[in-house]
Amino acid sequence: MAHRSRSDNMLEKLHNQHAQDKVNDRMETGSFPKVRKKPRRDLNRHTNRSRLISSILVMFMCALLGFAYMSQINNTKSTYETLDENELVRLLNESNTQISNLEQRKSQLSSQLNSLKSAANEQEQARKIAKQNEETSGLISGRLAARGRGVTVTISKGTSAKVDASIMFNLIEELRNAGAEVMAVNTVRVVASTYIQDADGGLVCDGITIEPPYTVKAIGNPQELSNAVDIAGGVGAQLQVKYGATVDVQSSDNIIIDEVREATQNKYAKTVE
Repeated sequence: MAHRSRSDNMLEKLHNQHAQDKVNDRMETGSFPKVRKKPRRDLNRHTNRSRLISSILVMFMCALLGFAYMSQINNTKSTYETLDENELVRLLNESNTQISNLEQRKSQLSSQLNSLKSAANEQEQARKIAKQNEETSGLISGRLAARGRGVTVTISKGTSAKVDASIMFNLIEELRNAGAEVMAVNTVRVVASTYIQDADGGLVCDGITIEPPYTVKAIGNPQELSNAVDIAGGVGAQLQVKYGATVDVQSSDNIIIDEVREATQNKYAKTVE
């Protein structure tokens, strides 16, 4: 019995030792601690939550804007809805009056603008006409020099007779009738009041003594002026036949007449204003 009891004790010890070894070999022991994994986050759920919050905020802002807009409309409507018929008629009349005043002011400004444009055009046209008249008057009166197409007629001393004032006057008249606009004889500018008279050794033109050869410059159509002098039986032929003088007519596109005279001073006449 003692031997059996000893054997039973040995088996129990072995059994306990075996059980202890199994416990030591497990991963849950302190020698081999078990690693516990952290729970995995649900990323999709986080993203969905963010989207939901953003959508709620957007909807909230839209609702605020809509409320503000509707409030503004209601206030505008209420402004006129609270007015009675007389006040609405008064506002309508005031609006029509303002529109009428603006239209009238627009018409006045348009009329003033047209008047200013017309006045400016009239003044400009008047200045042009005045300048043209001044130039024409200056050329006719001999106060301004002239340049243009024309002829130069040179008359020598007569061999058969002295070239007298009458033939020279006829020459000037023939040139004027042929369209001469500006003329000069030697150093004397020819004007409407020009006169020629005989003098010893020559002629007197507007109080200035001139001597042959006589030079007559005329601005006008060169062909017509030349024909007026050279026409058969005309003044050119008379100078050659009767007086024995030589007549030379030269056409040019640049006749310069710089002989001028002072404007006459009228004692009694005055300009009409």
